[in-house]
Formats: sequence, structure tokens, C-alpha cells
Amino acid sequence: MSEKPVVTIDMCGMPCPAPLLGAKKIMDDLQPDQTMVLLSDCPGTSDDLFAWCKFTGNQFVESTKQADGKTAYALRKAGGAQTTPIAHVTLDMRSVSCPGPILEAKKLLDGMKSGEVLQLVSDCPGAVADIQSWATHAAVELLATLPMARGAHEFYLRKK
Repeated sequence: MSEKPVVTIDMCGMPCPAPLLGAKKIMDDLQPDQTMVLLSDCPGTSDDLFAWCKFTGNQFVESTKQADGKTAYALRKAGGAQTTPIAHVTLDMRSVSCPGPILEAKKLLDGMKSGEVLQLVSDCPGAVADIQSWATHAAVELLATLPMARGAHEFYLRKK
């Protein structure tokens, strides 16, 4: 993680929903764009945090598996410059292998107006690198890449 978190909270040994409740308590006191790290060994924490961030607008920055079996979850408070872009169109390409997501996204973007945003959802393992590379060579701007549950990502692409 590039920025230093304001707070790190260790919720290991606590079953769900305790890690989520701990995250909420800390996040409520943070300023917009500040980050926190939550440590947990509960297998349900990942899904809980993804769903909660989606519902609240907070950002799930990343999760990192630790050598001791714990997972570190980095979360960013909503309301600052890092807010999620608003999509005009959503394309869910989960379970479609690469390059399918890019090909379908290109078709949709071709029919969109300049400045409109496409939200592309993909769980293809190569999608992150492929979409970043494609965006640098195409008439699209990659606004954000956000992790989701179970290895999927949301990509926000704006047509130039």
C-alpha cells in the first residue's frame, strides 16, 4: 500500500461480524481520503468488507495475505477525491475469459458519447494488466480499477 494508514486495528480471533463492526467504528472517525488497515483471520471478513464498502461508498483499496495467516485489509474513507466514478453503462463480464471483456467493452464504448463512463466488471485473472495496457493505447481513459470479492475487479473507463 502506497500511503500510510491513519489507524491499524487487529480483529484477529474475532468472528464475523466483529471485524466489520470494528472497521465501521474506526471509519466513522476518519476524514475523507484517510485510510485504515484492518487485520483479520475470519474467512467472512473479505465479503463483509466488500459489501459494506459498496453500500457506504468507502473504498476497499486492497487485501494482503500475511505470512501468519492473517489478512490485512486497506480501506479508504469516502468523500474525497478518490470517490468511485458514476457509470453511464455497466458491462458485467464475470466468467468470460480474456480478451472477451475488452472486446465487448470496445463495442459498447464505440456507441457511447465522448465523456461517458463504462463500468466493466471482470474476474479474468489477466484483466487488470490487459485493461491497463489497452487503455493506454485506445481512445479511453481508465479512471479507476477497484477490487471486488472473489478476484473480480471493476474498471471505470471514460470515452475520450
